[in-house]
Amino acid sequence: MRMKLLAPLALAGALFTAPLVQAASLTLYSGRGESLVQPIIDRFQQETGIEVNVRYGGTAQLAVLLQEEGRRTPADVYWGQDAGAMGAVSQANLLAQLPENIYEDLPGIYKSVTGNWVATSGRARVFAYSTTRTTAANHPQSIFDLTDERFRGRVGWAPGNGSFQSFVTAMRVVHGEERTLEWLQAMRDNGTKVFRNNSVQLPAIADGEIDYALVNNYYLPRITANDANFPVDQGFFAEGDIGNLMNVAGVAVTRHGRNQEPAQQFVRFLISQEAQEYFAMQGNEFPVIQGVAQNPLSISYERALQVSPDIDLDQLDDLEGTLALLRRAGLI
Repeated sequence: MRMKLLAPLALAGALFTAPLVQAASLTLYSGRGESLVQPIIDRFQQETGIEVNVRYGGTAQLAVLLQEEGRRTPADVYWGQDAGAMGAVSQANLLAQLPENIYEDLPGIYKSVTGNWVATSGRARVFAYSTTRTTAANHPQSIFDLTDERFRGRVGWAPGNGSFQSFVTAMRVVHGEERTLEWLQAMRDNGTKVFRNNSVQLPAIADGEIDYALVNNYYLPRITANDANFPVDQGFFAEGDIGNLMNVAGVAVTRHGRNQEPAQQFVRFLISQEAQEYFAMQGNEFPVIQGVAQNPLSISYERALQVSPDIDLDQLDDLEGTLALLRRAGLI
């Protein structure tokens, strides 16, 4: 059962529960892009005096590096782009246990059941749709509806996209291998159109190439910020449908890091009011705490939490199994 939302973390309590560490430093492995996260890292350094040495790379690449380095790793903090990678490093026993007061007030879908990593922001899977060629009465209620004849040739997806693959992993966890394979094959046979990524699907809807697309929530606000008349909107399937998966970026303190206290301060900062508003406004992502100003062009945080399925995000670590299933379906 979904946990009830509790009161938001206050910035002062979230960031400064522990005494400040003077002249400290930490090493961060960041799978999040530099253009998005460096400004908020700079703010942390300014506010605490803690120097952050960042190694940027792909989320999966850095997860593998942590495993290869083991006890020799210089990393104090790992910041991953998706829950699957966080689950993988957690299961490899590479993460330290976080103090409970860091994560106790977060909704259940925003923290690991192991207590060794927390989400820094969320992004929901949605279906985007044409506002001129579709009606609310005919929208799908479940992602499984998209295999119906009435959607033949009208839907787009990006099987090579990482967020889509995390969604397929979640479908495997909730509905099993065979039903997931059947859905993939039925979508393929129903003429679902393949695109190279999420962002190009929205212009394809506007241009009349497709009527629906399976994407993440933050792509549309990037477009409508500059074009309020863009003829595309987005919505959710019925409450709890796996098509509404809320995936997350996550952060953790490494088990073998030498700077545990400043690393914990960095984790606290990323779920503070200041950092959460930054992710919401600059990245169009969902905050993990309540009371955060959100981009008015984005779907509401409360609505996304309401409709998201209950799933242990640590179970999304089996990317290889998902890739194998996509190959069996002839999609990659």
